[in-house]
Amino acid sequence: MPTTPQDIDALLTIRSENEHVEFKAAQNNFHFEELVNYCVALANERGGRMILGVTDKIPRQVVGTKAFDVPERTVAGIYERLHLKVTFEEVAHPDGRVLIFHVPSRPIGRAVHYNGRYMMRAGEELVPMSPDQLGEIYAEGRPDWLEEPALTKCDAGKVIELLDTQSYFDLLHIPYPTNQSSVLERLASEHLISSQEGLWTITNLGAILFAKKLDQFDRLARKAPRVIVYDGTSKLKTKLDTPGTKGYAVAFRGLVDFIVSHVPSNEVIKQAIRQTVTMFPEIAVRELGL
Repeated sequence: MPTTPQDIDALLTIRSENEHVEFKAAQNNFHFEELVNYCVALANERGGRMILGVTDKIPRQVVGTKAFDVPERTVAGIYERLHLKVTFEEVAHPDGRVLIFHVPSRPIGRAVHYNGRYMMRAGEELVPMSPDQLGEIYAEGRPDWLEEPALTKCDAGKVIELLDTQSYFDLLHIPYPTNQSSVLERLASEHLISSQEGLWTITNLGAILFAKKLDQFDRLARKAPRVIVYDGTSKLKTKLDTPGTKGYAVAFRGLVDFIVSHVPSNEVIKQAIRQTVTMFPEIAVRELGL
């Protein structure tokens, strides 16, 4: 629906400019290049509105703008530079002309730039996006690593051979199914495996949690749990370096017990009974592992 003067009045009361709205007074003019940069920032922040003719400081007020008297030409120029279909509205507010540019969101997995600059807003300033922020954008739409295949074209027997399915049901405290198809259906419902052309694919999630031997999955062998015990507080001398072989869910109980057995301990006597008390309680080791 078209923006009305009443809608503009309602926007005046918002506490601060957020990622979806930007106000500029621009009473006489506004630099086109700056408008383009703001469109870049708004697009990278999932889209929003650039509103000219309204002051950006609280209490905001409509002051009207004479900028971009031919907005059709302005949005055409923005499209030429950014390939974004920005639209505009002119609102005849009693206190002056308000010009609104509606900026669409960037495409999924792609950041918008202008002359090689990927911009975002930080308070009242435009700043370059960090490499981490760009990385998050480029990762959008990609398959989740956990759902990617660890091993494909497995028959039912191969799945049972490679995954400790008994541990899955034991950990959930539910009875083990009486038939193989029910076991596989349950694993599939948790995205541990998936069916493709009559065969099964074991996902990274399924393997990393329930593999009987992680080295049977080429890309996951190096992700096996590993316990290192150092001599003293320095990492220069190693007393013990023990790599694991099983998936994390299968091995977790054993890992906790193994770590607790190597935690420094003291002997105390309570009510004439000698007890060994570890420096860190088991629950702390469990929480650290989680």
